[in-house]
Amino acid sequence: MTKLRLIAIIDDDPITVFGIKRMLSALNVSEEISSYVNGKEAIDDFKNILKRNKEIPEVIFLDINMPIMDGWQFLEEFIAIPIKLKIRINILTSSIDPADRENWKYYKSRTHHIIDYKNKPIKRKEIEEITKAA
Repeated sequence: MTKLRLIAIIDDDPITVFGIKRMLSALNVSEEISSYVNGKEAIDDFKNILKRNKEIPEVIFLDINMPIMDGWQFLEEFIAIPIKLKIRINILTSSIDPADRENWKYYKSRTHHIIDYKNKPIKRKEIEEITKAA
């Protein structure tokens, strides 16, 4: 299997970030794993990376409930960026609010990127499937 160049985790929960990084490292699927504590930090970095003609992450794990800029606000800005590659965005949430699933469907229909919806905690097998598909 070909390794992904870069995976990003956007989540304000250090335990979740630690767990995902640990599973990704054990699976040895990426050359680099970056993490951000909110959507603003991530979107600003991605825009800077693109300005320098570098590559943004091929896979993103995205929490929806974060301070400063939540996952939905991140998605709104992210899908407005003209990126030709199909980025695999995996929404990770502990939310049981039906509105969150509706938001997911809404954003999924507005972009060519692949947006999936998973409940926390994410399991190693799910991470393996996500990274294989990418």
